Amino acid sequence: MRHADNLIEHLDSSRKFLPGVSIDCVIFGFHDRQLKVLLVRFRNTDLWALPGGYIRLEEDMDEAAARILEERTAVKNIYLEQFFTFGQRERVDKTIQCRIVESVGRRFDPDHWTTRRFVSVGYYALVDFLEVVPTPDSLHELPSLVFDHTYIVNKALEILPHRLSGNLVSSNLLPETFTMQELQSLYETVLGKKLVRANFQRKMLGLGILERVEKKFSGRAHKAPYLYRFDVKTRGAYYEL
Repeated sequence: MRHADNLIEHLDSSRKFLPGVSIDCVIFGFHDRQLKVLLVRFRNTDLWALPGGYIRLEEDMDEAAARILEERTAVKNIYLEQFFTFGQRERVDKTIQCRIVESVGRRFDPDHWTTRRFVSVGYYALVDFLEVVPTPDSLHELPSLVFDHTYIVNKALEILPHRLSGNLVSSNLLPETFTMQELQSLYETVLGKKLVRANFQRKMLGLGILERVEKKFSGRAHKAPYLYRFDVKTRGAYYEL
């Protein structure tokens, strides 16, 4: 991660960035029946944050979000979607900002442009945990985050169940092929409730969005569960459980 280089660019180059607007990214993964979220830590500090940054004058907002995520985490080529705008008056804590600036050996100016009021556009992404390097931290171990980033994570979690109305969400959180049990586990984790296995399987198969691939080898072929993948012809279609 290149936090120091990015931060110095922000400190020295206010004219390169759109004033008053920032971006924060919530990157969700799914593994071992848990949702994970990708966090970054500021160098030489114990301060944790969401990957975030500022928009260059020549960039579209979506371009900026992709660049910021790659600069902060090395994660690239994933689908990011806006989910909320955060505009509380006191989003920036100057004490925390001071620690961040001084961590890269710079003097803190209380009137620096990065300490002024910012509206942040929240982006989220849903990714296959096994495809993400570095690996995300578990939500139940979420540390204290700087500024309003805990609120941003909670808002993304609030919105996430509603995004399960489209198979694009599920296909991004799961590997290319998966068992019905793995799919149900994902839904139960995001929705926060248990689902009846027979009803869930009947509903999912009835939607016509899954393609059965092969049996998962377990040494006992008649006991092996089937593997499924999302039918490419139905990606982007919307449905409800």
